[in-house]
Amino acid sequence: MNQGTDKVALVTGAARGIGLATAKKFIAEGWRVALLDINVEELRAAHAGIGKPETTLDLECDVSDPAAITRAFAAVAAKFSRLDALVNNAGIAVFKPILEVTLEDWSRVMAVNLTGPFLCTQAAAPLMRDGGGGAIVNITSISGLRASTLRTAYGTSKAGLAHLTKQQAVELAALGIRVNAVAPGPVETAMAKAVHTPEIRADYHDHMPLNRYGLESELAETIYFLCSDRASYITGQVLCCDGGFDATGIGLPTLRKEMRNS
Repeated sequence: MNQGTDKVALVTGAARGIGLATAKKFIAEGWRVALLDINVEELRAAHAGIGKPETTLDLECDVSDPAAITRAFAAVAAKFSRLDALVNNAGIAVFKPILEVTLEDWSRVMAVNLTGPFLCTQAAAPLMRDGGGGAIVNITSISGLRASTLRTAYGTSKAGLAHLTKQQAVELAALGIRVNAVAPGPVETAMAKAVHTPEIRADYHDHMPLNRYGLESELAETIYFLCSDRASYITGQVLCCDGGFDATGIGLPTLRKEMRNS
């Protein structure tokens, strides 16, 4: 049974999906956790469902709003007096052909997916420094490493976040802060279940060596590892948690058939 810890984590985009699974993982490991999200109803429901008001905090916040970020991190400092881990998970996607992406689409995706982690990290770093260090994990995407259709704004924002991760790692190491990124492949989230047709799912399965979508809990385990002391010598890395998606070239379905027939 976990004996608890005085450590504190803040997870953005924590009302559902990978963010909520990650928050629950920290809680299961005995951490105190701040859950931050722009969707207040889902956030309140998630926080109430966890049922640990003494050791958790719910924060309604748009990560692209500097004033809101300042207030949120002040609330964390007031309640917990420290911060040991930040998970920059909040993100949005606009899936349109490149010639249909508007400036408003582009600007909003960049504001949430790239400026948000920039602002949150700037707010977190002084708290971590004053507490002796910490760890930050940015949630990028396989779409930031490999181009695909309909992802001009989303993929570019995630590619930028992958480089921001390295920039942050280099500059914050002197403060005792490690910074890494996790790049999920297809994951069994509510969004994926809603928008991925059977044909799309079959295409993903065909491409991935592990031949399945990942689980939110598997992403949470990876994120937690990078925030934990077990990853104490890892910084500046982008870790794909993708069932082998990024490693695979063309021809996997054909090779599988050949292997079955050999």
